[in-house]
Amino acid sequence: MPAGEPVSPASRVSDESVSDESVSGGSDNLISEGSDELVAAVGTHGGEPETGFNPITGWGYNHEPLVQSTLFKKDSNGSLIHDLATGYSVTEDGLTWTVNIRDDVKFHDGVPLTARDVAFTFNTAANSSGVDLTMLEHAAALDNSTVEFKLNDPQATFINKLAVLGIVPEHAYDETYGENPIGSGPYRFVQWNKGQQAIFEANPDYYGQKPYFKKLTLLFMQSDTAFAAAKSGQVDLAEIPASYANEKVDGMKIVSLDSIDARGISFPMQPDTGRKTENGYSIGNNVTSDPAIRKALNLGIDRQVLINGALNGQGEEEFTGVDKLPFGNKEAIFEDGKADEARKILADGGWKDTDGDGILEKNGLKAEFTLLYYSSAQERQALAIALSEEARKLGININVEGKSWNEIDTLAHSTPVVFGFGSLDPADLYLKYYSKSYNPSSYNNIIMYDNPVVDNYLRAAITSVDPGTASRNWQLAAWDGTTGFSAKGDATWLWIATINYLFIMDEDLDIGTPKIQPHGADIFGNILEWKRTTI
Repeated sequence: MPAGEPVSPASRVSDESVSDESVSGGSDNLISEGSDELVAAVGTHGGEPETGFNPITGWGYNHEPLVQSTLFKKDSNGSLIHDLATGYSVTEDGLTWTVNIRDDVKFHDGVPLTARDVAFTFNTAANSSGVDLTMLEHAAALDNSTVEFKLNDPQATFINKLAVLGIVPEHAYDETYGENPIGSGPYRFVQWNKGQQAIFEANPDYYGQKPYFKKLTLLFMQSDTAFAAAKSGQVDLAEIPASYANEKVDGMKIVSLDSIDARGISFPMQPDTGRKTENGYSIGNNVTSDPAIRKALNLGIDRQVLINGALNGQGEEEFTGVDKLPFGNKEAIFEDGKADEARKILADGGWKDTDGDGILEKNGLKAEFTLLYYSSAQERQALAIALSEEARKLGININVEGKSWNEIDTLAHSTPVVFGFGSLDPADLYLKYYSKSYNPSSYNNIIMYDNPVVDNYLRAAITSVDPGTASRNWQLAAWDGTTGFSAKGDATWLWIATINYLFIMDEDLDIGTPKIQPHGADIFGNILEWKRTTI
C-alpha cells in the first residue's frame, strides 16, 4: 500500500475529552521458544514497510508503531488518551496549539526525550510526503516539556495528527533511520532482515504498562503462505484471507475483527477532453463522468451479494465510506439491488442498447470502462470481478485489470480504481472531496470533484470548534437533502463494503479488546493488553 492511499478527526477535542486512561507509570527456528515470545506473520495489510520503520515516511500512521511513542493515542473505543502528552490548549483562532509532555521519558539509547524532539519530528514530517501536515506552519519547543504548533489553517482535526505520528530523536535521525530506528515506545528494534522478518524486544525502561511479550518477531509473508505457516505451527498469529474463514486448525482459533476499512470505486468526474496532469497523466473519463452511470451502479448492484461471494461474508455493506463513524450520515444510506430502477436511470440518461450486444451506448459511446485494482490484493480482485458481473446485468461492461501502485498512479485520474480508506480522522473526507485538496502527487481528490456547496460544508466542519457543529457539517457534505458527495447526491464513488480482518492465532493467545481496525489493520494497537492464558 503506498503512503498516498490514505489509510480519518473528530472535531476539536479539549483536555476534558482526553481520557484519564493515559499511558503511565534472525533465527531459522520460527517457533517462539517461550510463552513470552510471539511470532506473527504479517504481509497482506500490515506488512513490511518499504521505507523502513520511520514515522516520517509513514510508518505507524493509523497503527501502533511499536518502537516510537506518540503524543496521544486512541483507545479501543476510539477515544483520545494521553501518551507522551499530559495536556494541551488551543487559542480561540485555532491557529496555535500548545502541548505539554512528560519529563520522564528516554529514548532507547538513554537520551531524554524533550519537546525539541517533538518539534523536530513534526517539522521534518511537514517537509516530507509521508504524512499530510499541510496545515502546519511550524513547531517549536518552548522548553523541555512544552511544544507549540503554529498552523496556517485553523483545522480542528489537527488533534488527530498528534495521535498518529511517532516521535523520532533529533540527535539520531538521518537518512538511514528507518533501517535502525530508535524510539521511546514499548519495544526496541533489534534487527530487520529485509523481505523476511523484523525482531523487536520489550523496552525495559518503558514509562507505561510493560508488555507481556518480551520478544516480538514479525515475518513478512503473503496470506496463503502465512496460513500454511500457522497450520504447521511455525507462527503464533497470522493474518489470513477471507476465503479461510471457516478453516479449522488444531490448537488455533480464527478471530474476525470488524473494521472501518472501506472498499470503494473511484469515479473520475471530469470528461476526457485531452487534458493532462502536471505529470503528464490523462485526466477524465467520458463514461464515469456521466451521473447516470454512477447513480445506476450505486443503486443497481447488490452489495451483500458481493460481500457473500467476493469476501466470503467477511464484511458489511458500505454506502458513503464512513457509515460506521460518528460523522457518517445515516440519511445518505439507501436500499440497493434495485436493478430495474437503475436501468430506468440509464435509459432516462440516454443510454440504450442500439446494437443488441447487451452493452448500452450513448451518442456512439459504449457504457464500458476499465477498473483497476492493486494486483497483490486478493479481496480487491475478487470485488472487482464480482462487481463487473453485477454491472453487466445493467448493460455496463467493466474490464478488470490488476496493476502495481506505480502503474495505478499514472492512470487513476482517468480510470476507476478499487481503493481502500478507513480512519477515525474525518480530515480524510476533506482530502477526498474538497475541491482545493487535489494534489497530482497524491490521491487527494483523485476524482477531481468540485461542488461549492460540499466545499462549504467541509470547510465549516474542519474549522469548527464545536464537535456537534463539525459532525453535522461532515454529514451534510454527504447529503443535505439536495446535494452531496454520496450516491444520493453526485454519486462520486461506489462504496461497496467495510472488510473484516481475519487472524488465526494460538488458542491460548488473549488479545484483549482490539482497537477499531482502520485501513491497513492495527492488530498490535493494544499489544500491551496481550497475554497467554496458559503457561
